[in-house]
Amino acid sequence: MKSKRDAGMNTAEYAIGTLAAVGFAALLLKVLTSDRVQAALTSLIMRALS
Repeated sequence: MKSKRDAGMNTAEYAIGTLAAVGFAALLLKVLTSDRVQAALTSLIMRALS
């Protein structure tokens, strides 16, 4: 059984979780804004609309 101290995340865990989320978001943004991915998405959308 968990004690009250183990019930939730502490400040350091929140900080690490936040940094991980920001890092993942930055990586995703970099991938989605690359020329290669944008060309692929544009091609996919154009095929879907035609």
